[in-house]
Amino acid sequence: MSSNSTKGLGIYRIFSFPNPRIMTANPIEKIELGNQNIFFDRELSWVDFNYRVLEESFDKENPLLERLKFLCITESNLDEFFMVRVAGLLNLKNAGIEEKSLNGKRTSETIAELYTKVGQFVKKQYESLDEILIELKENKIVVVQDPSELAGDDIQFVKNYYKREVSSILTPLAIDPSHPFPHILNRTLNLGITLYSDDDKNKIKELFAIVQVPSVLPRFLQLPPNTESDTRRYFPLEEIIKLHLGDLFYGMNVKQIHTFKIVRDADISINEEQNIGDLLTTMKNELKNRMWGDAVRLDVHSGAGHIKELLRGLLELEEYQVMEIPTLLSLNDMMFFQGLEKTSHLKFSYPVPKSGFAAKKSESIFSEIRKNDHLLHHPYESFKSIEDMLKIASQDPKVLAIKMTLYRTSGDSPIIQYLGEAAENGKQVTVLVELKARFDEERNIRWAKKLEDSGVHVVYGVVGLKIHCKMLLIVRREEDKLNRYVHLGTGNYNSTTARYYTDISLFTANPEITEDVAILFNTITSSGKMPRLSRIYAAPTFLKEEFLRLIQRETENAKVGKQARVIFKMNSLVDPDVILKLYEASQAGVKIDLIIRGICCLRPGIPGVSDRINVRSIVGRYLEHSRIYSFENGGKPEVFLASADCMPRNFLRRIEVMFPILQDKHKKRIGKILELLLRDNTQARVLESDGSYTRLTPGDDDPAVNSQIDMVDI
Repeated sequence: MSSNSTKGLGIYRIFSFPNPRIMTANPIEKIELGNQNIFFDRELSWVDFNYRVLEESFDKENPLLERLKFLCITESNLDEFFMVRVAGLLNLKNAGIEEKSLNGKRTSETIAELYTKVGQFVKKQYESLDEILIELKENKIVVVQDPSELAGDDIQFVKNYYKREVSSILTPLAIDPSHPFPHILNRTLNLGITLYSDDDKNKIKELFAIVQVPSVLPRFLQLPPNTESDTRRYFPLEEIIKLHLGDLFYGMNVKQIHTFKIVRDADISINEEQNIGDLLTTMKNELKNRMWGDAVRLDVHSGAGHIKELLRGLLELEEYQVMEIPTLLSLNDMMFFQGLEKTSHLKFSYPVPKSGFAAKKSESIFSEIRKNDHLLHHPYESFKSIEDMLKIASQDPKVLAIKMTLYRTSGDSPIIQYLGEAAENGKQVTVLVELKARFDEERNIRWAKKLEDSGVHVVYGVVGLKIHCKMLLIVRREEDKLNRYVHLGTGNYNSTTARYYTDISLFTANPEITEDVAILFNTITSSGKMPRLSRIYAAPTFLKEEFLRLIQRETENAKVGKQARVIFKMNSLVDPDVILKLYEASQAGVKIDLIIRGICCLRPGIPGVSDRINVRSIVGRYLEHSRIYSFENGGKPEVFLASADCMPRNFLRRIEVMFPILQDKHKKRIGKILELLLRDNTQARVLESDGSYTRLTPGDDDPAVNSQIDMVDI
């Protein structure tokens, strides 16, 4: 099916924003970094990705509460994007630094275009919300936003709730010369209020005040059921507070009241060279500072007028940094409705994961791994296999040592428990905990201290780098010799996200791979110089070099008429050297298929440059998270899995691993996975040369292919 077909196009095509650059007259572009016509902007490409997520909230093929979830995800994504990426750009601008992006835009130009594009995006978010609220009402779930819709019994119910649960928590804050503007917490919901007192009949004095909506209480209160209907009704907490402002500001009259939210710079910057001896304490201090970063965006109700200008001035924001919101702020709070009972018909039904590789006895599980590598495709195969392996290892008297990396893990992870039990059972347990895993720092600090209390040797990251690789090493004494067993993966050791993220992982006892992993662990913990390994390629030293070499090999094969093809699946493609190398491969005749969920700075379809490169993004019920790199190699395919995307940060500022799939049956299976993803014509969007994405739909005679559903059979 042609990607240019307009039959059944998704809503995204309607409100996408094609890249305004026009192709140059010269059909052959120069393949060099200075050529802005061959790259897309990193930040704007990220916004395009969030549009693809938002598209799912409009798609009526998705169950209603799943559409609402996609909408909530876009809000959470957007907040994090502003807290880190946009905040970083603003810091550059404020420092007078005008860096140029790959497509030639200066920092100030990128910022201006970003805020404009995000403003349009926010409007589409609320169009989606309006549709969803109407359909929720049709399904007897109602969000009451107008207090006039409350019945007499509702008013008393709300009043009782306010007095019992809310009033004692609230703190009204007046703003005047003796009460300066409070440092309002990042992403909290607040009420901005203007009031006046008419005690002095000759002079009406206006007061500005703020009330924070308590985050410790549910955002939505369920109202009493109506005896004549089974409709469930919910009233927002901020509206409850508005109804009782007279209790907070006695003797004052309310002139205006509007809800607002501040998004602040939340990136953490640590001079690790100066804090090498106390990274844990430094990180704890920086986490406290995160709440008080400079404001980068203000969300406020439309029509706030005077209150908007007061807040903008107090926060020292430009007009373009203010987003006017028509109804409910903080859309991610709508995830509340995902937890409602009796709503399974409004959600996806997820297949039960296959058991994967698991055994009850330690001898049999280790024996199976010695015989054959075992490949797991999550979430289609259960993550529990990994947890079972750790549990068995923690109890097995023959296991002498366990080493593991932890970048992100779930809040109730049994992995922490099993690692602690292993240490308590006398095994040598070493865990590399990455304290700088963004927005999971606090959780990782808690787990690290818990592990230390159990006797685990905890290594708190590496100076100047993030430990992003996913590795588990188990050392076991068998017949008077030590054998190693290794697990490597593309995703985190997180049982929660493993149910919704697609990742691939490998159990192996291959001596070359296990030796490499053992060396890599020792290199990290000793802060030694990373050696060249036998089978594994590791960043920041050798991974990028090897990656470029493998692409170059395909280029040389194409030039002499050998089979040459590249299929990459990743989250983001940003690294300019990799992009240039792919352009060269395309020019040489290499067929290149890229499955990139998120950011893509490569521009496909440039005549004579990238016309053999196809780029697609798949967005659906699962988050596509696996990183697969497949090279045809003249008819002798090589397949690698990796923890790394093709981004400068992965290649240069993180410890990552790319490892080979050596057994033919596993290579063939991964090949089937990739081919299915390339046949998807329901969840796939194709990147066009102008920067827009076209959603594919089946032709009249084509079967529908939803790779995320059909993958269960591979």
